[in-house]
This record gives sequence, C-alpha cells and structure tokens, in this order.
Amino acid sequence: MEYKYLIDTNIIIYYLDNKIPKQHLKKVENIFKNSFNISTITKIEILGWHKINEFEIIKVAKFINNAKVFYIDQSIEQKSIEIKQRCKIATPDTIIGATALLYNLTVVSRNNKDFKKIDGLKLYNPFE
Repeated sequence: MEYKYLIDTNIIIYYLDNKIPKQHLKKVENIFKNSFNISTITKIEILGWHKINEFEIIKVAKFINNAKVFYIDQSIEQKSIEIKQRCKIATPDTIIGATALLYNLTVVSRNNKDFKKIDGLKLYNPFE
C-alpha cells in the first residue's frame, strides 16, 4: 500500500539545506518523488519568508513546482475552524492538519508539539 503525505514547510527547508537525518533521507526522498503534496500555506510560508533571497526563491519555486498544491476550499476552511476551536495551535497548522485529515494524508513535519494535538492526524517526523 502506498502512503500519501502532506509535507510541512520545515521539511522542505531541512531537505534543501541537506539537514534531514541520514537514516531517514531515503524515505523523505521517496516521499518527494512519489507523494509530493503541500498545502497552499506551505507555499506561502516558504516563498514569502522575509529572509529568502532572489536565488533561493528561484530554487525553491522550481523545487515546489513538482508538488501537488492543496488550496483552501470550503471543506478545508470548515475543518480548520473545528480544529482551531479545539486546539491551541497556529492557523497555518490548523489548515495543514485539516487538509491532511480530509484527504487522508500523513503530515511530514518536525512540529510534533502542535500536530499531535489534532485528533486522528497521522504524523511522520524524520527527526525521530
């Protein structure tokens, strides 16, 4: 069975900076190759970061151009509201969590603290 993933911003940054732990690198590369899904929030966060320079924008934009982007629709919006009402986490994480739940995706992130608060969310942290 092929697993489907939704990749958080921090994993893309760690991957492009060659900081994914060696023992998980092959799996993360396989995820990028076979299940490269991101939320529109990740796209906004990574390309809108105030410290990113023009060269990095081009590099990152080219890299994420290979991803399937999940945009916020009414169902993601409603699920995000439900999560936000139950959990004390940032709105971007509620949107990523809602997207993962609605599309049965496993979130790939180093952010255990917030994502573990979302009931039923599957999480893969390559740093554990």
